[in-house]
Amino acid sequence: MPARSRVKRDYYDVLGVGRDTSPEEIKKAYRRLAMEFHPDRVPAERKAEAEERFKEISEAYEVLADEEKRRLYDAYGHAGVEQQVWGGQGFDWSRFTHTEDLEDIFGGSDAFRDSFGGSIFDSLFGRRQNTRQPRRGADLRFDLEVDLEDVARGTKKTFEVPRIAPCPSCRGTGAEGGRVTRCTQCNGSGQASQVQQRGYTRMVTITTCPKCRGRGQWPERPCASCNGSGVRQETSAISIEVPVGARDGMRLRLAGKGEADPRGGPAGDLYLVLHVREHPVFHRQGDDLILDMPVTFAQAALGANVEVPTLDGTARLKVPAGTHTHTFLRLRGKGLPSIETGGRGDELVRVVIVTPTNLTPEERRHFEQLAEMEKDSRRRGIFSRFRP
Repeated sequence: MPARSRVKRDYYDVLGVGRDTSPEEIKKAYRRLAMEFHPDRVPAERKAEAEERFKEISEAYEVLADEEKRRLYDAYGHAGVEQQVWGGQGFDWSRFTHTEDLEDIFGGSDAFRDSFGGSIFDSLFGRRQNTRQPRRGADLRFDLEVDLEDVARGTKKTFEVPRIAPCPSCRGTGAEGGRVTRCTQCNGSGQASQVQQRGYTRMVTITTCPKCRGRGQWPERPCASCNGSGVRQETSAISIEVPVGARDGMRLRLAGKGEADPRGGPAGDLYLVLHVREHPVFHRQGDDLILDMPVTFAQAALGANVEVPTLDGTARLKVPAGTHTHTFLRLRGKGLPSIETGGRGDELVRVVIVTPTNLTPEERRHFEQLAEMEKDSRRRGIFSRFRP
């Protein structure tokens, strides 16, 4: 039988905290659980289970310890985080940004790593040991306007983003023909060190090599297209699928679509912010749509079946007899899809009774007759209360 996929638990339940818990208490809860489930602190038979649990609590902490990510999770749940934080690729250790907190909990020294085996720390802090590992390029933000119909049905959008990209001539190496040699200034380490002796204390300052900018290598002949930088400015066409039910201000993460790193590292991410344009007919309220529907005095008083516009076309709506102006009537399932539940909202039709203008003589005569009838009706209604 195929293995059953694990259902994601609520992040607050994972850390054992409430939704109104302060950031300080969330950090305390993570500290306690990290000490309990660190894989190198449990018996061998529990190591696999502990690794899974340790990753789960770290994923929850990554979201709840960050104000913006926590706000997204509170608003959209796991579905929103999956799209806007993980970019549809799920959580892994490369996305964990709180390594300093783990170092505070367990310590960052080699002695500590040796005493506990260091399996998790090797994956989390390996980049600290390999100082020549290239950094990521810069992240970018792009604001994209979409229509309400795009949100209702989902659609593909293509847009152009100016960004720094790897030079195609040298494939990002900065060297003509890709031919590079070891940097003579740092001997390939990518670092420059300076030692200062103060009494009995020796201070070592490590900085990025100014010649190779941390690469550890140097082009034999600089690329003519990018002047040896390895990157160049370009405009890239990017296509995305607008999520069905997307909210105004929703943020999508497109991994690797940001700027290239001049030192040869992986590209940053592109954060796409969606802005839903105002619709000329409908007003959005969550997953519901509000529509002002004009009706006549006669339709409101006698009742009528009217044709109402929807995002899917038109629908028939019954206006009950005696309906007052600004009464809301509901068309179920005619609203927007919900990004959280997968269901669909309603269309709320607000009845607006229209006062006629520019009456013809015949229309005026009929309204005057109606006014006299209403006057007699009101007079009888008021004075009937004083009858013995």
